[in-house]
Amino acid sequence: MLFNRSRLSLATVAALGALFVGGLAQAADLVVKHKQGETTIAGTPQKVVVFDLASLDTLGALGVEIQGVPGGVKPAYLSQYNDDKYVKVGTLFEPDYEAVNAAAPDLIIVAGRSAAKYGELAKIAPTIDLSVSADNFMDEAKNNVVTLATVFDKRSEADRLIGALDTSIAALKASAADKGKGLLVLTTGGKMSAFGPGSRFGMIHSVYGVQPAAETTHVGNHGQAISFEYILETNPDWLFVIDRDAAIGREGTAAAQYLDNEIVQRTKAWKNGHVVYLDAASWYLVGGGITAIQNTVDQLTSALNKG
Repeated sequence: MLFNRSRLSLATVAALGALFVGGLAQAADLVVKHKQGETTIAGTPQKVVVFDLASLDTLGALGVEIQGVPGGVKPAYLSQYNDDKYVKVGTLFEPDYEAVNAAAPDLIIVAGRSAAKYGELAKIAPTIDLSVSADNFMDEAKNNVVTLATVFDKRSEADRLIGALDTSIAALKASAADKGKGLLVLTTGGKMSAFGPGSRFGMIHSVYGVQPAAETTHVGNHGQAISFEYILETNPDWLFVIDRDAAIGREGTAAAQYLDNEIVQRTKAWKNGHVVYLDAASWYLVGGGITAIQNTVDQLTSALNKG
């Protein structure tokens, strides 16, 4: 959590020292506490390299210009970052250290897939890790929005975005309360996994209010491997689907085709037209970006209300 430099005081630091330590020797310095420690940022960064799509999403929503981005697949609403004016600094997993050095950034942002490279990148420029955990997804995602907004003096924009999101989530939870139970599955490469409460995508239950149709036994990143028969046995009122192949641009059997079989067709979800193919990029690729979360909430609200 961060606060606007112009409002920073000794009283603020004393009261909230567990979350934020201010660089008081120089009023323009900010010390950001993040997943892998604390990083001092001098002034407002002008040259920013981002290895995390959620942070790229949020910075775009806040109106912050950046310099370097990873190459590879991006959702349509972030496709502008494929333009040659943005330096390509590697992939989501593997930085091109020569390109990063050449960019001479004032700030580097990592998270999730790139978090393991924090140590090496921190040797080049001030680096922060904005990873979020599945068990505290929404609070950490919103805190990251506030962190970035404070670093770039965009608090009013952040307050507006978070306020709209909170209102939308409240409406979604109210809508989901009486709509029955749901099961979220991910398809990829002709295989399928289920994600229940406490898992990588467990926020559909814990945050958005969809009642779980089953308690999955595996809560890691890859979910619990399941079969078509498992879906039938669970027999959810709603079946929510993430097509990973579509998210990463890999050729393969589309989820809608993969699930269109006589076993799944016997479920309540299929019979009632309650199979929802989620925006795979928002769920799988981007995750905690403010735009991705808002898109997710809007899609779920629309689907449940129609149902």
